Amino acid sequence: MKELQNRIKKIKKELSQLGDMRPGSLTQQTYKRKDYERPYWQVSYTHNHQSKTEYVKDDLVEQIKAEIVEYKRFKELTAEWVDLAIKISKEKISMKK
Repeated sequence: MKELQNRIKKIKKELSQLGDMRPGSLTQQTYKRKDYERPYWQVSYTHNHQSKTEYVKDDLVEQIKAEIVEYKRFKELTAEWVDLAIKISKEKISMKK
């Protein structure tokens, strides 16, 4: 159980070091109109049970990519934390039996 608790401490530290984040996926689309085509970027995500799509300016694409990576890391770390917390809880319960 001690190693599980130590891993949770490391997860908390990693979480505190995360930067700006946002959920979503970034894709490049093409605006087509008769004889005219123009690429553009959009980020799509769900927040508070609502799907959203936002346009992204070219100069912000790298920032948005980095924020999405941070969010994915956040989700991975919190999922691992919950898994470990469940294991610890089960161990405590079985020790009391």
